[in-house]
Amino acid sequence: MKAVVQRVTRASVTVGGEQISAIGRGICVLLGISMEDTQKELEHMVRKILNLRVFEDESGKHWSKSVMDKEYEVLCVSQFTLQCVLKGNKPDLHLAMPTEQAESFYNSFLEQLRKSYRPELIRDGKFGAYMQVHIQNDGPVTIELESPAPGAASSDPKQQITIRQNRILKNSRC
Repeated sequence: MKAVVQRVTRASVTVGGEQISAIGRGICVLLGISMEDTQKELEHMVRKILNLRVFEDESGKHWSKSVMDKEYEVLCVSQFTLQCVLKGNKPDLHLAMPTEQAESFYNSFLEQLRKSYRPELIRDGKFGAYMQVHIQNDGPVTIELESPAPGAASSDPKQQITIRQNRILKNSRC
């Protein structure tokens, strides 16, 4: 499972010209589900996202508070293209979980977020729809999370999280 987490001052999702979801200050999470993801990866990712310290504290100290600490909002958007690899210049999406299975898994992810935090502060897009996601990035702060591979022994967070701030991703991902 992969997630791109952006600290935002606001974010919204529009489908067919109609805004279906919006948040104020908080985080926007783009979530890519792989064929190999399990409940274990789901729970790991929910914990990481909700406890990720991307906000400052009351004294202005950066990287001190999580979205839960600040009681901010979360907007989640399913994005299967996070699971792509490039074959030449063409995205290959064979690593993404099939649509029917992914929708159920994504709904479980949202349910776990709502159980772990305040459900009224969790918003989402429309699974499988063509969406316009409007993100007003704050910082900009963009953090890429990846759950450990199934069976991975490493618990080193440096191997699981890559921080990308104000840089262009220059690898084979879409």
